[in-house]
Amino acid sequence: MIPLLVGVSVISYAIIVLAPGDPARLLADPEKMTAESYVAARAELGLDDPGPVRYVKTMVSLFGGELRSFRTQQRVVDMVGERLPTSVALGSLAIVFGLVFGTLIGAIQAIKPYSRLDDLGTLLSLTGFSMPHFWFALMLVMLFGVRLHWLPSSGIRPVTSTGWNPLEMAPYLVMPTIVLGTGLLAYVARFVRSSMLETFEQDYVRTARSKGLRESAVIVRHVLRNSLLPVITIAGFVLPLLIGGAVVVEYVFALPGMGRLAVDSVFGRDYPVILTITMFSAIAVIIGNLVADVLYAVVDPRIRFG
Repeated sequence: MIPLLVGVSVISYAIIVLAPGDPARLLADPEKMTAESYVAARAELGLDDPGPVRYVKTMVSLFGGELRSFRTQQRVVDMVGERLPTSVALGSLAIVFGLVFGTLIGAIQAIKPYSRLDDLGTLLSLTGFSMPHFWFALMLVMLFGVRLHWLPSSGIRPVTSTGWNPLEMAPYLVMPTIVLGTGLLAYVARFVRSSMLETFEQDYVRTARSKGLRESAVIVRHVLRNSLLPVITIAGFVLPLLIGGAVVVEYVFALPGMGRLAVDSVFGRDYPVILTITMFSAIAVIIGNLVADVLYAVVDPRIRFG
C-alpha cells in the first residue's frame, strides 16, 4: 500500500502543478496586483521552491495535518472533515442500494433466464450503464423536485437545521443515492446473472437437488452464495467510479460533500485541497480492495490467506 500511495502522490502532484493557472494570480485582485505583490504572494504560498522541495514539504504537511488551503488558509484536514459526513453517507447509501437491488435483479434474471423478466432486467442494466450521472440527476430534479414537489432538489438538510439528523437528511439523499447507485446496480446485476447461470450447471447443485432440498434452499445456500465472489470483486473495483460520480452528483444537487469541494478547488487552483482529496480517494480505493480480498474468505471458506 505504501509504495502505491507514494506513486499516486507523485503523479497527482505533478499533474496538479503542471496544470494551467497560477494560484498566486487567482487569489489576488488583478487590478491591484503589482510585480512586488505577485512575488510576495508566490513566496508566501511556497511556489518559488524547486519542485521536489515543494513536493516533500506538501506531503509532510499533508500527513501531519498542517497543510493549509491557498484560498482560505484553513487547515485542509478541517475542510475535508466538514464535508466528509455528507460524502460518507451518500457513498454508503449508494453502495447498499446498488448491491442489494443489483443482486436482487440479477438473481431474478438467473432464475428466469430468457424470460420477460430477464429481458426487463437486461433493459434496466443497459439503461444504468448508458445514462450519464448529470443527465439522470437533472431528470430526477425536474420530475420529483420541480413538477411533483415530492423531494428537495438541493442541499443536505433543512436550512433551519444545524445537526446531522438522519430523518431530516433522508429526503435530501434519496435522489442522489439513486443516481450514484444506478451504475453499480447495473454492474452487479449483470455479474450476478452470469455467475448464477454458470453455478446452476455445477455438480454440487445437481447433488443438492437430488437430495430433495427445496429449490429456494438450493438457490440461496448453494447458488447465490457461491456466485457472490464476482460481486465482491466488482464492489472493490467500482469504488473509484462512485468517487468520480460523487463529484458530479454532489455538484448537481448542491451537496456540501468532498466532490463539490474538489470541483471548487480545481476551479480555484487550490493545490493543497486537490491533493488531499486525491490522496484520501486513493486510500479509500486501496482499503476497499483490501476489504474485498478479505471478504473472499468469508463468502468462500475454501479460500484461506497464509
